[in-house]
Amino acid sequence: MSRIGRNPVPISEKVEIDITDDNFVTVKGPRGELKRSFPAEVRLTREDGQVVVTRRSDEGRGRAMHGLSRTLLSNMVVGVSDGFTKTLEVQGVGYRAQLQGENLQLALGLSHPVSVEPPEGISFTVEGPRIHVQGIDKEQVGQVASNIRKLRPPEPYKGKGIRYLGERVRRKAGKAGKVGKK
Repeated sequence: MSRIGRNPVPISEKVEIDITDDNFVTVKGPRGELKRSFPAEVRLTREDGQVVVTRRSDEGRGRAMHGLSRTLLSNMVVGVSDGFTKTLEVQGVGYRAQLQGENLQLALGLSHPVSVEPPEGISFTVEGPRIHVQGIDKEQVGQVASNIRKLRPPEPYKGKGIRYLGERVRRKAGKAGKVGKK
């Protein structure tokens, strides 16, 4: 039995959840609405203020989908009630980020500024060298943050680039030079 899958998903009063017979779930909350279709190998049932995810059989795919389905449903509930945020840091001389309308304008040491347009449901905020990617869909927030990081990943010699907040970049020594040679 999946340890994660057997935990029920608590539903707060401000969140409405609708489950159809074919495992299509709609979750509405103060921040918005999310919809997702869940695999047929799991069964979703409401029980006194929480949703319980059970699997229909003990076959391989059913076991694999059990914990995943519970986590996806939990992320939907948290997303519509609280939302998700990923924070990126821009490090390097001349590297900076600023908002231009809703778009994110990045100066990354290239010959031109890079503009990132937020997809539907995602917003950016900039505080100095930090970029906050916010939204209600955890998967989408993570993907947009990853795409921004890919524009200029941190390099190991000087540490310049875009990194996640708290990410440790392994530094390399660089050239040894001509030590002791004549």
